[in-house]
Amino acid sequence: MLSPLLRTAIIRSPSRLSPARDAAQDLAPGHRIGDALLDLLGRIPATDRALSGAAAMQARQIAHAAARRAATTSGALALPPGALGWLTVLPELAAVWALQAQMVADIAGVYGKQATLDRERMLYCLFRHTAAQAVRDLVVQVGGRFLVQQASVRMLQLAARKIGVRVSQRALGAGISRWLPVIGAAGVAAYAYYDTLQVARSAVELFESDVECLPAPVPLLPSPSPVATIGECAS
Repeated sequence: MLSPLLRTAIIRSPSRLSPARDAAQDLAPGHRIGDALLDLLGRIPATDRALSGAAAMQARQIAHAAARRAATTSGALALPPGALGWLTVLPELAAVWALQAQMVADIAGVYGKQATLDRERMLYCLFRHTAAQAVRDLVVQVGGRFLVQQASVRMLQLAARKIGVRVSQRALGAGISRWLPVIGAAGVAAYAYYDTLQVARSAVELFESDVECLPAPVPLLPSPSPVATIGECAS
């Protein structure tokens, strides 16, 4: 029997739903995944990695080790066949995200940037390559530097839910591979390996660059208020 989340994502009855309710059904799984992602980001992983004079080389070693672990984890969770395999899609995503988040923290450590690693930068590193539109309001590259927008809770929630919608669409396709367990497991493992290396690439690019932080947007007030300027934040 499918979990409520996957059942909502997979099984709908168009004849009984209005267009508005139909759209809401499509977004619901993404919103739940986004909320779960926010829970994950509530605790940025610690790292015992220290600033290194060979940061690029160590970052590559960290990335490939994490990619191998992600591939092994994804491949193992993709082995259960048929309907049982559907139930492993979301645990697989959560497990891989946790591995990737630790990898990003470790890479930040060797570049001496662990203290600056916040939820905005973590979201950017994890999903820039798969959900660029969702993170573009948080981190943007301008020439050789990055601008990091300190996000309000609402901004983070919206970004996470956009990512959740994108991820739920991919998860639906990944779930189909569960009907061909051996072939599907190999494909899922290969994608997890590639995906993790892309996350590492985004992290290295960010931590090697100059970063400028912008303050969180202030809601408009009825009375005039000073124009916000660039505030101080760790870079």
